[in-house]
Amino acid sequence: MGVDVIVGGFFGDEGKGKIIAYHSLKVNAKIGVRAGGGPNAGHTVVKDGVTYRLRLIPSSFVNPASRLFISPGVLVDPDVLLSEVSALDVEGRIVVDGKAGLIESRHIERDRSSEFLSKNISTTGTGTGPAMEERVGRRLRLCSEDPRLSNMIGDTVESIHEELEAGGKVLAEGTQGTFLSLYHGTYPYVTSKDVTASAVCSDIGVGPKTVDEVMVVFKSYVTRVGNGPLRDELSEEELQARGWVERGTVTGRPRRAAPFDFDLAKKSVRLNGATCCAITKIDALFPSAKGVRSFSALPQEAKLFSEKVSSELGIRVAYMGTGPDLLDIVEPPTSTG
Repeated sequence: MGVDVIVGGFFGDEGKGKIIAYHSLKVNAKIGVRAGGGPNAGHTVVKDGVTYRLRLIPSSFVNPASRLFISPGVLVDPDVLLSEVSALDVEGRIVVDGKAGLIESRHIERDRSSEFLSKNISTTGTGTGPAMEERVGRRLRLCSEDPRLSNMIGDTVESIHEELEAGGKVLAEGTQGTFLSLYHGTYPYVTSKDVTASAVCSDIGVGPKTVDEVMVVFKSYVTRVGNGPLRDELSEEELQARGWVERGTVTGRPRRAAPFDFDLAKKSVRLNGATCCAITKIDALFPSAKGVRSFSALPQEAKLFSEKVSSELGIRVAYMGTGPDLLDIVEPPTSTG
């Protein structure tokens, strides 16, 4: 047992929350740990008809056996975190590393008042970018300094290594998507740090030898929120016709969309060192796949799409999402990869 890393393959909004939650149950992750930026990224999980929109709590919360960690690489808005802890009733399971950075009201104000950030780059206005600037400048306050978080503070890095030494599974979840990476994305229309699998490992404090799997999550089509290039972007009328109209989890902004981009996906696999992938919203391409939970019951065109993705990317398709519910998942046979 070791670390499984799950990251977004395109521009975020790929449905990582659902895949992370399902995988945490499948591998019985003892620790679910959040990497990435901060509350600027949202993950959505639908369980038993209830929709959970998460901005800081790991999506592994669905597994009652998972301890929930927020790593040193994350920026924390205490108001957002405490609200989620209360809503999800996970007090006692959540540990925030004392070295994680604090987002304060001044960061949010600066984010929203900056014409460059809010209009040109189209950031989320959550204060994440300005707080990251202070972190790099060695001026940012840390979570260990906030009394409201005192009962949650711990050394998540030490606890992760203790779990690994005991043979437990650790599930590390990234945020945003590969091409929003500060270094590898469509600069300057990117987030404030690297968000590839290597950065996830750095955020949580493990080296590459601890990693068992790197799963990249793709949606069956490409979406992005805000400004920046999007190849083969479809018009609003085309999105309506295809039923691809979506809004961002954090901001509620409409998502731009384009057909699945195999070239972009191949680059994502290389950048992340992916060992497998997941494809969500198969039912958006093939409506008769909606709610299907076995590979044999999928329509033939959905099976062929999965096989094409596996063949062109050179990795197996581990999961296919067929609907919003946590359990609307198909696991293709390994022979297709």
